[in-house]
Amino acid sequence: MNSDFSRPGVRQAPASSQDNSSSAPSGAQPETAPPAAYLQENWRPNPASPLPLHLQISACFSARISSGSWPAGMKLAPQRELCRQLGVNRSTLTTALGTLAGQGLLEGRRGGGTRVTAAAGGNSSTTPGSWRNYLEEGTHYPNLPAVQAINRLEFEPGLIRLGTGEPAPELLPGAAMNSVLAELAARPLPPLSYEEPLGNPGLRSAVSRQLLKQGIQADPGSILITSGALQGLQLIALGLLPRSSTILLEKPSYLYSIHAFQSAGIKFSGLPMDESGMVVSKLAAEVLRTRAAMLYTIPSFHNPTGMVMDEVRRQELMAVSGGLGLPILEDGAYQELWLDAPPPLPLKALDREDRVLHLGTLSKAASPGLRIGWIVGPEPVIRRLADIKMQTDYGASSLSQMAAARWLDGNYHEEHLTLLRSKLRERRALMLQLLDAHFSGLASWSIPAGGFYIWLALDRPLPLRRLFETARRAGLLLNTGDLYDRGDSRHLRLSYAYASPGELQSGLPALAAMIKEPHKAWP
Repeated sequence: MNSDFSRPGVRQAPASSQDNSSSAPSGAQPETAPPAAYLQENWRPNPASPLPLHLQISACFSARISSGSWPAGMKLAPQRELCRQLGVNRSTLTTALGTLAGQGLLEGRRGGGTRVTAAAGGNSSTTPGSWRNYLEEGTHYPNLPAVQAINRLEFEPGLIRLGTGEPAPELLPGAAMNSVLAELAARPLPPLSYEEPLGNPGLRSAVSRQLLKQGIQADPGSILITSGALQGLQLIALGLLPRSSTILLEKPSYLYSIHAFQSAGIKFSGLPMDESGMVVSKLAAEVLRTRAAMLYTIPSFHNPTGMVMDEVRRQELMAVSGGLGLPILEDGAYQELWLDAPPPLPLKALDREDRVLHLGTLSKAASPGLRIGWIVGPEPVIRRLADIKMQTDYGASSLSQMAAARWLDGNYHEEHLTLLRSKLRERRALMLQLLDAHFSGLASWSIPAGGFYIWLALDRPLPLRRLFETARRAGLLLNTGDLYDRGDSRHLRLSYAYASPGELQSGLPALAAMIKEPHKAWP
């Protein structure tokens, strides 16, 4: 799942200098920045320039409108956010916006923010052919606003990412992956043509052998290579489920934070969890009530809670779902990331009726950038999904697939997993130590046996959107519980996989101090 909030150490221009710069020195000629500079995302007005700040801002915004970067009808960020991005106060910004409004380039709408009304040639947002007319007409839903913000802010330098669901760059196998690529480069590469609909045969065979180590017997013909596990979810939503159907899933769940299924017209119905995983005793009644078409589950190191469905519960789930004739979609993204002991066998390993589709990926352990995942299932289903994939992107990258095959066959994967588990254990221990020191009396948590996450349960409900805003202003990026359960007001997903030990040691005490403060003082 990716730069517009304040980061620690960046000086804001003092309010006095902003207010006093509303007029240029007598006789000074306005100096404008080169047009290309205005199009840079991180542009800020220069307080040392003789050109007043508000005129610099209006020149920048005008250039962006004229270039088409800001098309007619586009809604600008809220004024508070623009002030933060630009390092100016509200009066300077409103003066600039007023100038542009007077030129007919912007308009403010009560309750609707500020929008671009025309480009340099005067095209309005209602002119036929304006791309603005199409933005909300597509069938795919946009990400949740909070998810969009997180996706941008993850690339903001200086932010401490306390909830990111990927390994930190220093935990990725850079040297080993360089060796893989060197091996590929040392021999003549085959033509980088399109791969077979199911994916590279060598990679599917390697994945088959890897799955066997987890107890899953899967012929290469029953494996589809995807561009990450997320594409697998999208293919299943588009290719196997009718519109208006319902899938059951744990609540909370990662699936609530993306729109792969909702965009295909699929509805969700959440099932509660306890210390053993999904509460299966609720399953039959919910299937009858919703006429559910499928069950989605993350049984090993669940996202976001980190919980593991125990062996007895897995057997119970397979038995009950079998009696109901309910197919299962098993997300095994974290299956290999055990830290204390391997989890119970995957549901697919217990499947004797071909009712389970199993998703896997290299993104969590080896390389998010390779974009390699897979779906395992009955061959007719896999061929159906492969046909849809061919219509979508004509196959994952050939070079990525060859690298992934060598990664698995060359024993690089197993060696890296051993190192990664050791480093994750150290970071988990540090986070638990910091939670004990700073969050006792504020929240409760369980010790995860693997994966990346600690599901922090706050002792009292809080306005999580406001906590998110307060945290990002202090240089912290949070994944709040309402991303995974829209009604949640008491949880945070903490990750020990991304933030460095030093960042954890500064970020977690700062977060605890915010939670202690009366939230009425938050923005």
